[in-house]
Amino acid sequence: MKDFGLQSPLKLAVAILICLAAGFFGSMVTITGPGSWYSQLVKPWFNPPGYLFGPVWTILYILMAIALYLVVRDGLEKPGVKLAAGLFAVQLVLNTLWSFAFFGLESPFLGIVDLVILWIFILATIIAFYRVRKDAAALMVPYITWVTFAGVLNYTIMILNP
Repeated sequence: MKDFGLQSPLKLAVAILICLAAGFFGSMVTITGPGSWYSQLVKPWFNPPGYLFGPVWTILYILMAIALYLVVRDGLEKPGVKLAAGLFAVQLVLNTLWSFAFFGLESPFLGIVDLVILWIFILATIIAFYRVRKDAAALMVPYITWVTFAGVLNYTIMILNP
């Protein structure tokens, strides 16, 4: 990406806003309160309390944004940056789509399908980030770890609620 006169803190802020916006769009269909479809589901014993999801995702989105910033801050012309940024964009869209699949369509099955594809794209993003900036790849590890846990949780909910 050409600098266009923007300072690095502004680029970081834009990366954070992009990632938090993805979370915001997903949260628009994430209804978990009393009487909701989600509240009626049988959940496994390891289902975290609802109040943890917001802070965990906020931290993960910020870590993802910092990772993206580290990869793109020196420009898209740098070898591997366009691919890394493209993979990041795809996984971010898939991340948002999971909320629409699982909560919006009330489909744990579509949620797990999305999560499997998302996980593959996160891994590809981590590999691409590693080739550009190892520290950026490391910042994505908590995210893929949480998505792995979310996949197990989603799959278990699907099995418990045929």
